[in-house]
Amino acid sequence: MYNNTVKFEKEEGIGIIILNRPKQMNALSVDLIEELSGLLDKVVKDNEIGVAILTGSEKVFCVGADIKEVSKIYTPVKARNFLAKVRSLFNKIEDLEKPVIAAVGGFALGGGCELALACDLRIAAENAKFGLPEIKLGIIPGGGGTQRLPRIIGMTKAKELLYTGDPIDAKEALLTGLVNKVVAVESLMDEGRKMASKIFRQPSFAIKMAKHAVNRGINMDVKSAIDYEARCAEMLFSTEDMKEGINAFIEKRQPTFVGR
Repeated sequence: MYNNTVKFEKEEGIGIIILNRPKQMNALSVDLIEELSGLLDKVVKDNEIGVAILTGSEKVFCVGADIKEVSKIYTPVKARNFLAKVRSLFNKIEDLEKPVIAAVGGFALGGGCELALACDLRIAAENAKFGLPEIKLGIIPGGGGTQRLPRIIGMTKAKELLYTGDPIDAKEALLTGLVNKVVAVESLMDEGRKMASKIFRQPSFAIKMAKHAVNRGINMDVKSAIDYEARCAEMLFSTEDMKEGINAFIEKRQPTFVGR
């Protein structure tokens, strides 16, 4: 089913989503947005999948919105309709109850950078370049870039990237905290699988609660966020995974978590 704008593979608890518009440099068309959104719904419902990896090709992750489609948007109403689809997709990734790792090779620009920002973690190949060049077209990001970027790398550096539109390379992205790790181009997917496998081995409900605590707490005042964290933590004390983790620690063995 998923063999047009998006490809999908499943292996050992990991769902691998591959953007597949090579001639258009994986630009975000309406078709791709809708297909990717539908695929994410499948990932959520598949109990065999605990972690997802989102990637493109070695040379390009995603260059943003499809210019041919954007060129037909000439009113605020049409822009609103298009950006609503984009925001809905990115919010779905951010709110997904399973972690999503962006494995970024080559260009991640505009909406492509925003797509990576919506993921939980980002691994970059050495050839990766990140940027929000919208200002050079007389517009600004409309898929969350002005909000997620400063929350991840800080306001000062985010404003520099937003105001100049200039990209940064993988090394600088690592220094700013935009990515978790930089690896050789040929090792990108291996490193993505390695990180995904490590997360998959953790108790799934605890991972879900950790993601909820971080994503919701970041928009609260610190005391409210700590209270919310406590509610999430309290629920975990009734789980079989918590009991297994404690017993395994006491018995000095590897835990076998079952709550997926």
